[in-house]
Amino acid sequence: MITKNRVYKIICVVFSLLVFFTTANATEKTKLVKKIKPSIVGVGLYDAMSSSTHQLRGSGFVFGDGTLIATNYHVVSEALDPQVVQYHIVFSGTGRQPKIHKAEIVAKDPVHDLAILKIQDKLQPMTLGSDEYADDGQDILMTGFPIGSILGLYPATHKGMIAALTPDVIPSVNSSQLTMTMRNRLEKPFMIYQLDMTAYPGNSGSALYDAQSGKVIGILNKVFIKETKEAVLAKPSGISYAIPVKYLRALGKKKGFTLD
Repeated sequence: MITKNRVYKIICVVFSLLVFFTTANATEKTKLVKKIKPSIVGVGLYDAMSSSTHQLRGSGFVFGDGTLIATNYHVVSEALDPQVVQYHIVFSGTGRQPKIHKAEIVAKDPVHDLAILKIQDKLQPMTLGSDEYADDGQDILMTGFPIGSILGLYPATHKGMIAALTPDVIPSVNSSQLTMTMRNRLEKPFMIYQLDMTAYPGNSGSALYDAQSGKVIGILNKVFIKETKEAVLAKPSGISYAIPVKYLRALGKKKGFTLD
């Protein structure tokens, strides 16, 4: 016969185990984020004639030999003005005085919204995951700069999960705005991750990584806006999208880079 005292002891043991495993998981996650942060960089533009000479345009992360930076193509797609001193830059470190690295775009893939930059200094690289698609429901983390560098360079980490593997399509107001590239993508869409995760425009180019191993699964490239762009900070949809890492690996290999 099970007494009330025995039931109480069983409940206490179960509760203790739950607390232990929850604390252990939280500790491991904390260690992982701390390990990942040095690999997270800001991607931007140096403009000698602007009131803000060092402009942060998006997020990125280090991979490969430590000199390669992955980000979205749309973060660096604006053409440099040959009439003024402009060049691409990468911000590393944290705080109000991050280190600035002059960067060169060495690979572009507009279709998959990817770009690879190269800097002279070597930073701590992240490990790329496999070319296999992640499963729906997989726990993920993302670290980047959701609201830019208003108060300095302070990378923020968000958690979520893979909600679905879905075809990538580009919404357009009318057919006259569809470029040939857009038409091709609508006719032959590739698969991207839909995420159950809150993200913001400044997160473009952020590394999406496995919550256990820290390996890169994808690159965040857009946020679903349910109202207006102006309201996205106050009313985030909680739905965002990421490019699978297989396309970054393919772009790097195409250019002859040695990857892990």
